[in-house]
Amino acid sequence: MTSRQPQKNRSEMICVALRSAILERALLPGMKLPEDSLGERFGASRTIVRQALERLAAEGLVELRHNRGAAVASPSLEEAQDLFELRAQVEDLVIRRLATGFTAAQEKALMAHIGREEEAQSGPEPISIRLATEFHILMAELTGSPVLARYVNEIAYRCGLTLSQFSRPHSTTCGIQEHRDIVAALKTGDVARAQGIARAHLDSVSARAQFKGAENSGYSYLDVLEPYASKMRESG
Repeated sequence: MTSRQPQKNRSEMICVALRSAILERALLPGMKLPEDSLGERFGASRTIVRQALERLAAEGLVELRHNRGAAVASPSLEEAQDLFELRAQVEDLVIRRLATGFTAAQEKALMAHIGREEEAQSGPEPISIRLATEFHILMAELTGSPVLARYVNEIAYRCGLTLSQFSRPHSTTCGIQEHRDIVAALKTGDVARAQGIARAHLDSVSARAQFKGAENSGYSYLDVLEPYASKMRESG
């Protein structure tokens, strides 16, 4: 038991690092993710790396191709449209659940995350996209429902991949204000208002996706992972 737990934790750390690298455009659609090279970069065995890749594949961020290894996923326009519609419907349920008995602790957690979004406004846009995505995941986690948390986690990260690769520039200030408005509506228990703000917010976000084709690289460019790998090695 004790020998398996560190392995699980290390796999999760690699998963977090690769997820951030994908959503922040350090890794582009189609880029190969060879297990041996990743293992060398992260200082981990191929087995641990494979576990991380399988988790990301379940989230739709990585494609596991038979006899060709793993690569960053390349979403299509049709997939994105379905994902955003499904996401809006699931988040309606999340908001309904949160608005019933919204607590001070839940408000504090969401406002703290919005604070991190504000701090990131002057930085690279992909980081803001990741943080905006994680706001919606946090809402689902705060419902206390493992089912809602799991589905929103997967759908939101796949939508985040879509935006990080294909969307045109947007105003982070606008998105942050919408997040504030959602929290304000939750605080008053106004389910319809919170759902309306969230739906309009997601509609405007999905409208930014252009899908003119990403710079699809058929090779591995793993040097870009060094900042992510070094953070993991330091924390390990």
